[in-house]
Amino acid sequence: MDVTPPQTLRELFTGFLAIGARSFGGVMPWAHRTMVEERRWLTQADFAETIGLCQFLPGPNIGNASIVLGKRWFGVRGSAVAFLGLMALPFFWVMALGILYLEWASNPVVRAVVTGVGATGAGLFIGTALKLGRAIVNRPAALVLVAACFMTVGVGRISMLIVLPVSAAIGIFFARRGWL
Repeated sequence: MDVTPPQTLRELFTGFLAIGARSFGGVMPWAHRTMVEERRWLTQADFAETIGLCQFLPGPNIGNASIVLGKRWFGVRGSAVAFLGLMALPFFWVMALGILYLEWASNPVVRAVVTGVGATGAGLFIGTALKLGRAIVNRPAALVLVAACFMTVGVGRISMLIVLPVSAAIGIFFARRGWL
């Protein structure tokens, strides 16, 4: 696949604005669709690696990715432009929806809608996780690391504060051996 990063700050801003505008239910699916499938700014592997880095950093993954990618393509100005594009519309929508929710939270229909939206978000997240998995499906060591992280955090309920540095060290070890 040919990769064509954004050529202008305006293109960067509108790309991340589109991600933020459509990100109801979770940003990751829309970020993947916009950056990999529609605009072809990144390859599947580069997206997975960038998200992997941003997962490790504190803060929201796609927010971190907007800063990392904006810096990669346009320096510090690009970081600011990408982050503002991503957050502009959601900021105003969340404020407006929060005000409405305060008024209508006790309504059973509103509670049902919120529950349905949560289930939809979980489905979008699972779908995106499967897409991200395509980049590592041929790397057995990466699959072992994914399974180990899932088991320790998801099943064993061990804190991510412990799992992340340990898994990062194991990942570095595997990468240096050429297994990742």
